[in-house]
Amino acid sequence: MNQNNPPREPAPEPPRVSSGENACGASRVQDRVGRRYDEALGESIREQSGAGTLRVMRPGHAYTLEYREDRLNVRIDENGVITDIGCG
Repeated sequence: MNQNNPPREPAPEPPRVSSGENACGASRVQDRVGRRYDEALGESIREQSGAGTLRVMRPGHAYTLEYREDRLNVRIDENGVITDIGCG
């Protein structure tokens, strides 16, 4: 073995993204898009989706960008109406 080139470790595995049915269950709660968000509706969405956590995303607020497949993101507009539900 050449002393100038130390042995290399293999590269780490890339993160896995689930396919098909999303891990956060967003597909099960799409009928809530267009409804006005409140805490009771949020809890209902989280329970029925089976998501590990729920994050409500409001306009003008900052959020972390790390992807978590078990987290359900509920985006609402300035009037409190749900505009999008997805994993992340």
